[in-house]
Parts: sequence; C-alpha cells; structure tokens
Amino acid sequence: MSAPNILIVDDEKNIRRSVAMICSGEGYETQTAADSEEALKMLDAGGIDLALLDIAMPGMDGLSLLKEIKKKFPATSAIMISGNATLQNAITATKEGAFDFIEKPITKEKLLISISNALQSRTLEKENIELKKQLTGKFEMVGESRGMREVLEQISKVAPTNGRVLITGESGTGKELIARAIHENSLRKKGPFIKVNCAAIPEELIESEMFGTEKGAYTGAHQTREGKFSLADGGTLFLDEVGDMSLNAQAKVLRVLQEGEFEKVGGHRTQKVDVRVLAATNKDLEKEARADRFRDDLYFRLNVVPVNSPPLRRRKDDIPILVQSFIESYAGENGVRKKEISSEAMEVLRNYDWPGNIREIKNMIERLMIMCSSDIIAVADLPDNIQFPTSKTAFKMDSAGTLKEVKENVEREFIISTLRKNGWNVSQTARDLDVDRTNLHKKIKYYGLSLKN
Repeated sequence: MSAPNILIVDDEKNIRRSVAMICSGEGYETQTAADSEEALKMLDAGGIDLALLDIAMPGMDGLSLLKEIKKKFPATSAIMISGNATLQNAITATKEGAFDFIEKPITKEKLLISISNALQSRTLEKENIELKKQLTGKFEMVGESRGMREVLEQISKVAPTNGRVLITGESGTGKELIARAIHENSLRKKGPFIKVNCAAIPEELIESEMFGTEKGAYTGAHQTREGKFSLADGGTLFLDEVGDMSLNAQAKVLRVLQEGEFEKVGGHRTQKVDVRVLAATNKDLEKEARADRFRDDLYFRLNVVPVNSPPLRRRKDDIPILVQSFIESYAGENGVRKKEISSEAMEVLRNYDWPGNIREIKNMIERLMIMCSSDIIAVADLPDNIQFPTSKTAFKMDSAGTLKEVKENVEREFIISTLRKNGWNVSQTARDLDVDRTNLHKKIKYYGLSLKN
C-alpha cells in the first residue's frame, strides 16, 4: 500500500522545506508548491491525499485555494496554516471544509497529530462511501423491459412526495426493492428505512414491535424498548406483507396514520412521529376487505398511490440482464471467477415462466455458481424443472388475479404451446391460430416471448 501523498503550499521556502522534512520522516510522500497556481497544477495531476495550505500567499490566498480544492478535488483533505490566525479565518476555513487550522510557528507534534487525524477521517469517509455503494448495488433494481420502465417512471413521480404507496405483486417480484428505491429518491433519504415483516410477527407481539414498550409493561419487560414507528421517525416505515396483519393490529396502525401519534405498550405518554408509510402485499386487499379480513378504511389510507410489481414472466427481456447481474454479484461477494451462460442455456431460461420470480432466478444462479464445475453453464447444468417444465400453466386458478390476467395467461400459454408445436415457426403458428402474422408478432413482443432460431 503506497504512503499518503501530502502537498505543502506556502510562499516561504524554509517552511516548505521544514514541513516536508517532518512529513518525510514519518514516511509520507511530499510535494511542494510556492503558490496556488502551482498547487492547482499538481492537484490536477492527481494522487494528492492531503493539502497543507498557508493562508497568506501572493495571488490566490489559501482560503480561495481551499474553495477550489473542495469544488474540484473533494476527496482531498485540507489543513490550513496561518501566521496571523484570527477567529474569523478559522471559522471561514471550517465552513469551507478544512479539517483543521494550525497556527505558526508550527510544532512537529501538533502537525503530525493533525495530519494523522485528517488522513484517518479521509479513510473512514472513503469506506463509508464504498459501503453505501455496495448497499445501493445490493438493492439496485435491474431491468430494461417495458414493465420495469413503467415501474421506474412511477417511482420517479411518487418518490419526491410524502404520499403513501401500496406496492402489489406476486412473491419474489422485488416489492422491497421498489420501496427502497422510493425512499432513496425521496426527501427522507437521509432518514432511516425501517422494514417490518407483518407476517413474521406473532399477533401478541405486533403492538410492542410497532409501538415499543415501557419498562415493566409486562413480565420480562426489563427495559424500555423503542418500536418501529419511533425508529422510523423522520424516515420511511415499510410494512411488508401488510395483508397478513391481524385486524386488531390494523386498527392500531390506522390510528397512527390518522393522527400521527401513539403510546408505547404500558405507557401513558403520547408520542408524535413524522413517518412516511409504504406497504406491500401479494394479496388482493380490495378482495380481502370485502371478505372482512382487511379493514377497508386502512386499505384506503394505504392505497394512495398503487404501484404494481410485474411478475418475471411479463418482463422476459430482463432475464439475461438479471442473470448477468446475479453472476457478477455472487462472484464479487465470494471472490470467485465469473461464469458464462451458453446461448442455448439462456434461451431455456428465457422461455421458463419463473413462478418464484426474481427470488427463484437469484437462488438458481447462486446454486449454479457453486455446483457447476465448468466456466460455461450449459443447458445440461440447469435444474430439471427448468429444462423440462412439468406444467405448461403459469398460474393457478385460485390465485389467477383479475379476469384480464386470466385471459392473458391463457392466451399466452396457448401461443407458446402452438409455437413449440411448430418449431417456433411464426407463419405456421399464425395460420394455426387463424390470426394475422403481424398481430402474432405484436402478441409475442407483448408477452416477452423469445423465438428460437
């Protein structure tokens, strides 16, 4: 690992020399500049980790140079040095982003401590930026299909608002990714994103999980505990699988949405919170409300802006992109070499209906990366249920959705069946289906089908 590179900018030659000797003695690389113009040329060349800047210099002074550094080279830390230190200069330097302010005459101990602290702070900042990039990449939404573009457009419209969003879609379609994208593109992005899996919390614990508990509220409550609403204050609360929440818990959540306040279990003090609520479900909440399994008033409160996450079978153009993304992600996280998918294997993946959606394809790629001994994944390496699907039906009648969805599923499966029978010959398939060839091409594109050569 190379030593940190320090740029010393001062119009006094003896100070440049003495500071450089102190820094070199500690193993730092050093460069020197007599004025701001020379310093900017060195900064343009790159590789400067820290700049030590004299304030009083001919031409552009140190404070003006600091502004330029923070604007053009934000990754470079800066320490100001002054022989005529004033409180105003120190305040200005701090506001402009200087890490520290040192008065002349410079002592070796003070200089080295300041340099060490500045470099440590810079390292931590870089690590935080890298960690944030990794987390953002982990939850990145991948895809270029029409369905994905529509979802991204909806996110861009609703994210900057405080409107509540109800995200619907089958299991594994990425509803949490949509919720996170809304949060990250909102005015609350610097606030917390708190997720609650409503289906995983027992009914007797849902109230304490949501609103917290006071010490001594019940046997075993040895300390005060904050709930999810408190933790999400100033940010976003994501109620995943909200359709599985009990009616009792629904009533309590409704009160918070209506009044913006609640009390902890065992408490008597009313707390106010500023929380944006996003919810997700794979159930038809309107249907659940009609069956008295979900409060219709809560449904209307949550469903201010509906966003539907399309199943993978409706966005098959995204399958190659998702496959490549999961391969790269697994290889990067586990330090292994990336594998390739043969064109024949990719064709099989495109024509599979993925009832488990994105979660299923991610798990399959991970399994292939572990178990496949070759660098190229072939058709024979794919699981049997993908190579030889036992069912031609992509849906179950008891969970088929709307009448339009049922019709489209049946039409899609019938087209696929006829194409397979005809060896993916479009002209012959169009004749068998008694439809115009152009219309069949439109259907093939609409359903995201991939024709075999």
